[in-house]
Amino acid sequence: MPSLTLRLYLDPKGRLGPGKVELLERIAATGSISAAARAMEMSYKRAWDLVEELKDMFGKPVVEAKTGGKHGGGAELTPLGAEVVRQFRDMERAVNEAAAPHIRALQAEADKR
Repeated sequence: MPSLTLRLYLDPKGRLGPGKVELLERIAATGSISAAARAMEMSYKRAWDLVEELKDMFGKPVVEAKTGGKHGGGAELTPLGAEVVRQFRDMERAVNEAAAPHIRALQAEADKR
C-alpha cells in the first residue's frame, strides 16, 4: 500500500513531522514524557530533546512538565502543543486527500510491470 509522509520545514527554525507529532500525542495520552518515550521505544533524553526542539521552533513550550510530589509528576500539552498537533493532522489529512488520485495512478503504473 503506497503512503505519503508529510514533513514541514519551518526554516530556519526546524522540521515538524509525524514523529514529533506522535510524541506530542503520546504525551497527551499518557500524561508523561517518559511513558511516551517508552511507547515509542526511544530514550527519555531523546524525547526531552525533541520537546525542547519544538519549544525552540515555536518560541514557547508545547509541553508543560509538572514536578513530582505526593501524586508524582507528569506532563501535558500546552494550548500551543495541542494546536500544533491539530494543525499538523489537519494538514496531513488534506495532503493525503489531495494526493490520493495521483498516488493511485502511480501505483497502477507500478503494478503494470
